[in-house]
This record gives sequence, C-alpha cells and structure tokens, in this order.
Amino acid sequence: MGGLRAIEDRPTPKEVYNWRLYTEAIIISMGSLLFGYDSAFIGTTISRTSFKSAFGITPENSSDISSNITSAFQAGAFFGALFCYFLTEKWGRKGALQINVFIFIIGAILMTVATHQLSFIYTGRVLTGLGCGAITATVPSYIAELSISSIRGILTGLFEVAYQVGSVIGFWINYGISQHISPTTSVSWRIPMAFQLVPAGVLFISGFLLHESPLHLMRKEKSEESYKVLEALRRLPRDHPYVQEEIAMIQSKLAEEAAITKAYGTGAWAFFRGAMAEFMRKGMRNRVFLVFCSFTFMNLSGASAINYYSPTLFGSIGITEVALYTGIYGLVKAIASLIFFILLIDLVGRRRPVIVSGFMCSLCLWVVGTYVKVGHPADIIKAGGTLSASTAKGGQAATGMIMIYSIFWSFGLNGIPWIVSAEIFPGALRNFAGTWAALCQWAVQFAMTKALPYIFNSFGYGTWYFFASWMLGSVVWAFFILPETKGLTINQMDYIFGYNSDRPYRIPRTSVTTKEIPMIVEDLNAKQGESVEHVA
Repeated sequence: MGGLRAIEDRPTPKEVYNWRLYTEAIIISMGSLLFGYDSAFIGTTISRTSFKSAFGITPENSSDISSNITSAFQAGAFFGALFCYFLTEKWGRKGALQINVFIFIIGAILMTVATHQLSFIYTGRVLTGLGCGAITATVPSYIAELSISSIRGILTGLFEVAYQVGSVIGFWINYGISQHISPTTSVSWRIPMAFQLVPAGVLFISGFLLHESPLHLMRKEKSEESYKVLEALRRLPRDHPYVQEEIAMIQSKLAEEAAITKAYGTGAWAFFRGAMAEFMRKGMRNRVFLVFCSFTFMNLSGASAINYYSPTLFGSIGITEVALYTGIYGLVKAIASLIFFILLIDLVGRRRPVIVSGFMCSLCLWVVGTYVKVGHPADIIKAGGTLSASTAKGGQAATGMIMIYSIFWSFGLNGIPWIVSAEIFPGALRNFAGTWAALCQWAVQFAMTKALPYIFNSFGYGTWYFFASWMLGSVVWAFFILPETKGLTINQMDYIFGYNSDRPYRIPRTSVTTKEIPMIVEDLNAKQGESVEHVA
C-alpha cells in the first residue's frame, strides 16, 4: 500500500478484494488486541487500594510484587512464542490461534475469580502471557499467508492497529472505573480483569469461521482443501490464471523448504536444523542480529514502561489524575499509529522514520527528566504541599512532552521492528524468523518490566534520562546499521546484507515471472537429487 493505493505486482481481478478476506484479517488481528489490552490495563489495576488490600501488598513489598505480576506475563509470552513454532507446524495457523486463545481465557478466568490468592494472579498472568506470546508469533504470518501481495502491507499492519485499539480500551476502562467505582471495592479491579474475556471470547468463537492457511494445507499435502480455501478467499475458480499463479508461488516456496530440509538431513527435525544453520550464515547472521537490536531498542524506549507503570511515571511529574492522562496518552498514540500504518508506512519507508522518531522521543524525555529533577513535583504532592505556579506550568509542559513523545513514538520503533522482521527473511524461513522476532520482543520486555521498579527507585528522575539515552542510541543504530528495506525483493535483501544465495536449493527471485515458477520448481526438484555437500 502506498497511502490508500494498492500496489499490484500483477493484474489483480476485482473479485480478489472482497469482504471475506478483509473480515478474516480483522478477526485474526484481534489476537493483537488482547496483547494491547493486557499491556495497558494492568499497571493501574494493580495499583488500586482494593487490589493491594486483597493481596497483602504493602509499601515494603510493592516493588517486588508489582514487578512479579507484570513480568510473569512477559515470561509466559516468551515461552508461548517459542512453543508456538512447533504448534503451528503440527496444527496450522488456525489451530494454533484457537488453542492459544483458549489458554488465554483460562488465565483470564483465574485472575478474575481470585480473592486473596496471589498465586492465582501469577498463574493467570503466565497463562495469558503464554497465549499472547504465541499469538504475536502467529498473527502477522497468518494474515500474510491469507492475504494477497497488493494489500498485504495494510492487512498485516492491522496487527499494530489492533494493538493500539486494545491499549486505548485498557486505559479508558481504568479511567471509567476511577470515575464511577470506589477504589476500595474489589469490583474496581475485577472488572478490568474480567474484560479480558470479552475480546478473547469473540476471537475464540469467530476463529471457527476462519480458513486455514493455504500454505500450511499444501505443506501437509492437503492440496484439495488448499484449493477450496483459495477459491473462497479469492472469489475465483481454481482454474483462473490468478489462482493458478498463486498456487505456483506456494509450490515454489514449499520446494525451497523441501530443499533446505533435504540439504540438512532427514526426519521431522531436518528443516529446523536447516533453518538454524541458515540463520548462522554470513548475510543471515546480521539480519538475525538486526531483529534483536530493533526489539531491544523498542522495549528500552520507555513506551512499555509508561504502559505498565503509568501511575508511577505520571505521578513523578506531579499528575494526580493518572487514569485520565494515561487514557489521553493511549488515544493520541493510537490515532498517530493509525495514520502512520494506514497512510504513510509504504511512502516514507522504515529507516528515516526510526531516525526522526528516536531523536524527537529522546528530546521529549530529556525535557521531562529535567523537569522532575528541578521541580520535584512528586515529593511536593506526597508531602501534602501545593505546587508553585512555575512548577505547575512546568508540569503542563512535561505532560505535553509525553504526548508529543507518543506521537513520534508511533512513527518509529512502535511497529517498524515487526514489519522489518517480516520482510527481510526469505519466504522459506519466514515462519522461523517470526518466532525469533517474538522471542526477542518478549525476552527484552520481560527483563525491562522486571527491572523497572528497581530502576525507578534507584534512579528517580534519572529513569527518564535512562530511556532518553537509549532512544539516542537507536538513532545512531538506525543511521549506521539499519538499511532501508521498503519495496525490496528478497534478492535485493540478500545483496544489501551480503548473503551468498548461489546454492542448489535457493530459488532465484529477481525478474521471475509467474509463468517461470513451475519451470523453476521442476528444475529445483531435479537439483535436490544432486550432491549438496558444499552447502553444509
């Protein structure tokens, strides 16, 4: 997509742009809404008086327990992303999504029915994390495999859009509760816990209406089912040239996977070993490291910290109506993300937005940190004092800086790591690469959320400088290391990353027409029987 214009790689019949395709992409993207909601509601919810009273949270153990509750989700998500690769290979995209939504629902129920058992909260957070981690590793690839290339960008971008919608819902539910329900009643924390069941239930029920990925069906030698799915999603008969071309493309990808498997042995683990070996090759190692760096900078930017610890961080600049301002923050971020990922992402590219976004976000955080250092607003309010006129004005400016931060954050590392990680790897390794991206995301976010309460207690105003410094680091990284990947073919990716693709199982990707694909597949199958000793 360039703005709202579909960029077609070949003539696309109008029947292909149908309600069924868009509807299924929206349903699948709801998995990301679960992730967004969970990241937004938990910080304010566990800081409520009734929650602390019910679970024995005191000022002495508050940092430990809040850190454990928030980080348990990321720990579960890490393992969910790891195991999802094997689950997807066996049960397919649809099956993996359904199973993990069910796991999420069990976790949400445990958190909602808990009375004083902190173990229920921990277990529920781990289970919802397991579900969300697996979902983040599934959703982008699932949508991409159902989609067509001309609108794949915007449909895959629904992942980020749904995440932001979930965040807004989480923020504003907490605001509504703070306005209408006493913080001393258990309802004030049970409602946001229970609301997790609403989008999860809708996704689970709607999931039965989804089609399985045609790629997975062909991989499992269910060609007839795959053809029926393509007919349903494309609204065209299987003998139509467009559908035939798509079938040929899927077959070529499967031939490449088979060649990698054959090159690295036999048995169920052959492709896994082959993919791992490919990841270690020159020209592929730097891609793997690039994905790790992008998600590291994403999680050390301060955005996830504001989501999970908004009461603490907003309170440090003297804001007393935390729920209101976190809601406004989430809404601004969501609107900016919608504009960027629907209208601008394929116009401005990947590298330049990260550089501009990182610099502006860093500048905003330096200003906020300086205000906290000079004005000490939280200390004044905690002591029962009143902010002076100048300090109050400074607080308004700091709040404005956070809102400006949210806008520029939405244009940079907010969603670009997911896009880059999905487009820089060859098709045969994309499922494997998606798992790696999700593992990076959750591992770094776990470390960050686990450490943040202690960072804040130790650094104070320096917490804002800490994040600002990392954002400056992301600018340097993007300027010198991050290449522009917008619109590049895989062959061009191989070139810029220094990857030697001259191997018997590597399908040429430059200037290959759909008519040539069957011939390439036939040639590849012939070459698979040849010696591949030099590959290893």
